[in-house]
Amino acid sequence: MPNDLPNSIITNIPQRLDRLPWSRWHRLIVVALGITWILDGLEVTIVGALAPVLTLPTTLGLTESQVGLTASAYLAGSVTGAIVFSYLADRQGRKRWFLITLVLYLTATVLSAFSWDLWSFLCFRFLAGAGIGGEYSAINSAIDELIPARARGQTDLAINGSWWIGTAAGALISIPLLDSHIVPEWLGWRLCFGLGGVLGLGILLIRRLVPESPRWLMTHGRLHEAEAIVDSIEEQVTQDKRLGPLPEPEGSVTIHTNAQATFKTVIQQLVKVYPTRTVLGVTLMVTQSVLYNAIFFTYALVLTKFYGVSASQIGLYIIPFAIGNFLGPLLLGRFFDTVGRKPMIALTYTTSGLLLALTGYLFWKGYLTPITQTVAWSIIFFFASAGASSAYLTVSEIFPLEIRAMAIAVFFVVGQGAGVLAPWFFSMLIQESAASVFYGDLVGAALMLLGAVVALVFGVKAEQKPLEALAGPISAAR
Repeated sequence: MPNDLPNSIITNIPQRLDRLPWSRWHRLIVVALGITWILDGLEVTIVGALAPVLTLPTTLGLTESQVGLTASAYLAGSVTGAIVFSYLADRQGRKRWFLITLVLYLTATVLSAFSWDLWSFLCFRFLAGAGIGGEYSAINSAIDELIPARARGQTDLAINGSWWIGTAAGALISIPLLDSHIVPEWLGWRLCFGLGGVLGLGILLIRRLVPESPRWLMTHGRLHEAEAIVDSIEEQVTQDKRLGPLPEPEGSVTIHTNAQATFKTVIQQLVKVYPTRTVLGVTLMVTQSVLYNAIFFTYALVLTKFYGVSASQIGLYIIPFAIGNFLGPLLLGRFFDTVGRKPMIALTYTTSGLLLALTGYLFWKGYLTPITQTVAWSIIFFFASAGASSAYLTVSEIFPLEIRAMAIAVFFVVGQGAGVLAPWFFSMLIQESAASVFYGDLVGAALMLLGAVVALVFGVKAEQKPLEALAGPISAAR
């Protein structure tokens, strides 16, 4: 609808999207956009299991340090991709870039299977990481902008938690593919990468059905396109649910369509407009990143050194750990929309921190076995996974629409950067003694408790609230 102000419009598109009942169309969005997390979890797990295989002369013949370098290349790519593609997603639209980033990720993953030396492998791993980094920004933005406010929390948590479905699948797949008695050494590692790429091709076809974000379109003056998309969504939902006329949307928003956001705009918003939210986002992302990188990437070392578990059996211990990580966000997610964001974030961070300290003490005293250690870790990360997923949810919903993807990228980069040294630090502790591991667990527990305190002090009551009520668009008329 036109307004008497120049370059401005009045629209009720956000209200129309938020009033829709949950339907098959929303489930399609969840599957089409969320599958990337499953693929990422699958690939990270397989690559971790591949590390010893890649040092063999029948494969790439890398040294241990070169294997570590390939992991760094993937991380560097994810950081680069998050920055570059988030800017493009905010400037040019969600759909274009969540298609491009998926194609980039799948292509680079398949090409990894054809690597012929260290440098080709580094290049393809960097590009695959860039695709994943771009996915984090574009996908979280699109999900938040398409899912009704009342279900945004549990949907976002379930999608982010689905990373662990891929982890469990990767653990299962790696066992036969990396068994030289079943598949030759020179072929097995290549099939691991090729399989991940093939699985993603079908998802690319489904993702083409996901529309551009009407919220993004409206802020860029493309109101007719946005309304046509919402009309189509409403028609699909009413047919699926066999509904009569939908209730009238309540409220509207006025948008200036000539606003252009840059990273300078992001910094201004984070530092000047929403400083306490920035403290909240940084704390939640950093604490969960340090905890996860420290425990997950040293998981196998603890089992092999202190419990004598065979390296070939590590995958069997990863599976229950992954299941606990997936079930946490899935089962606790709805409480983030009912009980509320602040109490649930505080609860999950506090519970996981206290349980980590207790488990570390039992480990130090020698009371645990490989099985009870795995059970304890699975319970800890049942809560920690919900907390970590809520960190991504938090940074994706509490900042203005025009900078949403770039804001997610900033916090993603900060979290990744903070977690880089965690595996090295915990590996050093494992090398020393069980007591040192316990002290490291205490550090991780303290960080999670810090996250809980910050959530209680600076947390935002975002449950069931429209995005525009949490942070008005920068382009909205004042």
